[in-house]
Amino acid sequence: MAPTRWGIVAAGRICNDFVDCINNMPREEHQVVALAGRNLENAKRFAELHRITKVYATYEELSRDPDVEVAYVGSLHPDHYPTMKMLLEHGKHILCEKPLTMNRQDTNEICRLAKEKNLFLMEALWSRFLPSYKHMEEAIKNGAIGDVRYVHSTFGYPMPRESRFFRKECGGSVLLTLGNYNANLVLQLFGGERPVKISACGELAPEGVDQADAVVMEFSGGRLATFALSGVVRLPGRAEIVGTKGTITLHPPFHATTCVETPSGKFEMQLPPTTVPHNFPNTAAMRYEAEEVRRCLQEGLLESPTMTHRDSLLLAEMLDEILKQVGVKY
Repeated sequence: MAPTRWGIVAAGRICNDFVDCINNMPREEHQVVALAGRNLENAKRFAELHRITKVYATYEELSRDPDVEVAYVGSLHPDHYPTMKMLLEHGKHILCEKPLTMNRQDTNEICRLAKEKNLFLMEALWSRFLPSYKHMEEAIKNGAIGDVRYVHSTFGYPMPRESRFFRKECGGSVLLTLGNYNANLVLQLFGGERPVKISACGELAPEGVDQADAVVMEFSGGRLATFALSGVVRLPGRAEIVGTKGTITLHPPFHATTCVETPSGKFEMQLPPTTVPHNFPNTAAMRYEAEEVRRCLQEGLLESPTMTHRDSLLLAEMLDEILKQVGVKY
């Protein structure tokens, strides 16, 4: 079986971590064949570090490269939608960083286009593919905590004031930067069910983006989920899943946890190897989403059964509603 040939869209910090994951996987299975970055000098330095032979100054050039089979999109949030449209028009499969787009309308359109073009598309919610999350799911399935009634998580750390997190033109938002993971966990644990009600409040930065949020979600049967986010202060970063018979704790950082504590004990996950320094915690485990992309392509699937288009649409719908209540519109 030929290797999956990756093209990397952007040369930022998360792209560094993802590419290093690919480079630590068997070359007969995964290869990075091209990189595109809008700052060519930065892209060349990135390519040299990661031993990427082809470097493009525009995303369009990469989209036209016949060697690229699947594109990893790690550009700024507002760039995702137009970039993915272009990639799909040129026949590329896509793994795109979260959020898939800036709103549900664009998410619906990009999922429709991917299906129309008969191409694979997945939002890179890599938490879902971690061995630790698989262990959590198995424990719940086997009745370790009974019926799940309540989910709580926090995620926050001080973000530099000059960074993209506070710039609206860059898609700044603590919800869209961090809160995807909290909302994703809720969505996953409640079986992709739409909340009956969402209540949210937040603090807006002077730039007009949310820098802190608190969210309550109500589900059928009285089940609840809450989460808190901050780009100003550091929050504990753990998640508790409370059932009728006990609690499961995802130790920090919950979205990339290596330690899951159930009533019967702890499960600890070893991180895969890395070659260069990573920018974000435990991103060596991004390799598992790359493995899922390859598996789906080999099986001719247009979406992953673990992170479906419906999941992305419901997630976008939830995020839209939270931003609306907080007072941010994209």
